[in-house]
Amino acid sequence: MSTAALPEGDWIRGISVRQPYAACILAGAKTVENRPARWRTGWVLLHTSKNVDQPALRIPLIGRTIRGRELVTGAVVGVARITGCHQDLEVRRPALSGRTRVTGSWCSTTCRSCRCPARRAGRS
Repeated sequence: MSTAALPEGDWIRGISVRQPYAACILAGAKTVENRPARWRTGWVLLHTSKNVDQPALRIPLIGRTIRGRELVTGAVVGVARITGCHQDLEVRRPALSGRTRVTGSWCSTTCRSCRCPARRAGRS
């Protein structure tokens, strides 16, 4: 998340999430999202990245949650409300890099899906 000054007026932040996780968030089954930085509370646009996490589709809980849902990619598919964010107190050391990483996470309790997803490209 950038610390640069934001423009005045009406705007809303967006967050990109891979499918099928975005569909699970909109269904209310996924209420925690881990991110490397803290996020402010409030509403965010839920954008799906262009790639689908194929191995996640084989997880039974995810499969039941997304059954019958279209997995739209590369589009704004809804809005979610971040109700809290905290730093993970557990320090993780990835085996390969050896660098210490502290994760942030957010919890959303209110989600709304878009009737017509708006196709938008994310950052490369």
